[in-house]
Amino acid sequence: MSDQEELVLLRAENAAFRISDAKHRAENAELRQAFAALNDKLNLLLLLEGKKTIKKDSHNSSMPPSSDFATPKTQSLRPPSVLKSGGQVGHKGTTLEMTSNPDKVINLKSNFCSRCGTLLSDSSFVLNSKRQVIELPPVIPVFEEYRQYACTCPGCQHKQMPDFPLGVTAPIQYGSSVESLLSYLSVYQYVPFARLQNLFTQVFSLPLSQGTVANILERSADKCAGVYKIIKTKIAESTVVGSDETGAKVNGDKWWIWVWQTVQNTLLVASDNRGSKTIDKVWKDGLPGSILITDRWGAQLKTSTGGQQLCLAHLLRNIIFLDESEKHPFASQFKQLLNDIFTDRKKLIGTKKPYTQNQDEAKKLETRLNDLLLIVLDKEKYPHTLTFQESMIKNRAAILPCLYNLEIPPDNNGSERAIRNVKVKQKVSGQFKSGQDAFCIIRSVIDTLRKRNVEVLPCLTKILNLQPE
Repeated sequence: MSDQEELVLLRAENAAFRISDAKHRAENAELRQAFAALNDKLNLLLLLEGKKTIKKDSHNSSMPPSSDFATPKTQSLRPPSVLKSGGQVGHKGTTLEMTSNPDKVINLKSNFCSRCGTLLSDSSFVLNSKRQVIELPPVIPVFEEYRQYACTCPGCQHKQMPDFPLGVTAPIQYGSSVESLLSYLSVYQYVPFARLQNLFTQVFSLPLSQGTVANILERSADKCAGVYKIIKTKIAESTVVGSDETGAKVNGDKWWIWVWQTVQNTLLVASDNRGSKTIDKVWKDGLPGSILITDRWGAQLKTSTGGQQLCLAHLLRNIIFLDESEKHPFASQFKQLLNDIFTDRKKLIGTKKPYTQNQDEAKKLETRLNDLLLIVLDKEKYPHTLTFQESMIKNRAAILPCLYNLEIPPDNNGSERAIRNVKVKQKVSGQFKSGQDAFCIIRSVIDTLRKRNVEVLPCLTKILNLQPE
């Protein structure tokens, strides 16, 4: 086929594609019009029945803001602040400062006068000003070689050899500084395996395969296992514990990452089960001495505890949806009750004095709550509102504890923050092929260090160095 014939053929194919594309565009437009017409009819029927379609988004449900597709604007549940935007008065700022002890000094002295050309080699120079530039030196691996020498004892002819340091078990291996940095970058900074491989090869002159990366993370998790057990013990001994769970993909399968956390400790656990089976496995005897803060997930509510506190932020979003959709006065009144609880809680934090059962303010809230739970709701007209009310009746004792004990937060934000790391990790690095348990162990240690205001990388290095294989 000549070039001319091939050109004619390509032009004919292009024309056919254009005709097909125009046809598909016309069909698409017709389908959109048909959908719009059906949607208008549906809304009209619902309007005639006194109903209105309400979409769930982040302001009236537990859906994340990223799911608010085509929503005009996310409505914040926070009341307007009286503070101006930006840095507040008294906020301590930071700036780049010069060091008084520079590592390298480069003296700049002129050899001749730029005006008349006179040589200045014999002139006396006086420091006029100085400027500093911060540079990073090239990073190259350091190979430490341990040489074991043997000798024969002249007394008993025993062949004497010193032991290698603890952890030095192979002819060649990676040290704790490599393991901790790789764990820090993978688990804390969410760097994917392929990028870690490139980073260590190009920046640190240390070629690593992705299989080696996975093996190092597993070894690091084994070395962190002792600290992980201590974290679990500390949480079991705590009087207030928050818990949550989120879905995670593991090699294509649906798994769940659970979290139990306190002010100073975080424990992450990977499981292929979202029910009580996981809780019973992690907490064989439950948490009998703890008040457990949850999002009203059934398995969490069945945990053996010293008491429960529901996340009022979740309840507020749920009741906002009911107020917008089914519009029963119960919803608006319950919403106002929750807002008043948050307001009272802020006042109590300011005075550092919780409510007591005999206080008038506490009695008024208790009475309002009881009255709301006694309202009779029509199951046919308000099915979802009735379901919510029944849940509140069942968990009545878990709504107001945060006002009687200021160590109990009114929300589960601490657990939400702890579990969000899993979502960020998977958005950046993709699903877990394996290593989900290693991630949970190392991330638990890292988050616990952060909560205790400890520098993560140096402390992680120390942990891995003190726990040799």
